[in-house]
Amino acid sequence: MKKTLLLLIAFVGLAFASQAQRYAIIDTKYILSKIPEYRDADKKLQLVGEQWQKEIDDKQAQLDKMYKNYEAEAFMLTDELKKKREDELFVREKEVRELQKRRFGYEGDLFKERQKLVKPVQDKVYNAVQKMAISKAYDFVLDKSEGITIIFADPKLDKSEDVLKELGIKN
Repeated sequence: MKKTLLLLIAFVGLAFASQAQRYAIIDTKYILSKIPEYRDADKKLQLVGEQWQKEIDDKQAQLDKMYKNYEAEAFMLTDELKKKREDELFVREKEVRELQKRRFGYEGDLFKERQKLVKPVQDKVYNAVQKMAISKAYDFVLDKSEGITIIFADPKLDKSEDVLKELGIKN
């Protein structure tokens, strides 16, 4: 009786083990830090970012100087001249904000430069991960560098269509 029970438990355990999902964990930051192309691209991005930040800082310094001059002279100016100088200050301030947005904003110049320089390297890493996952029969590959992110998932495990079906939504 004990032998049969142990054999049954072992059989059930083996059945569950064969159905278990295989996964791997990688650290893309570590991987990228070891790729010379990525390090070079990252250095270029830092230099470009620093240049653009200096450009913005210079324009901001000019604007600050204009504000100080205006405040120092405001009591001597006529209403018409005050209005003209305030309008000029407003235009210059708007230019600085627009430049900052164009350089560093969402989908700005820095984002585009990053896409141009870094994305090809990231794509190489992604393709290598996908190739490794398929060759080693991993169901999931998780990235631990930025919290846990799924880098690769076996498409046959995606149950989105089943959920839509359950909701009564036809694709």
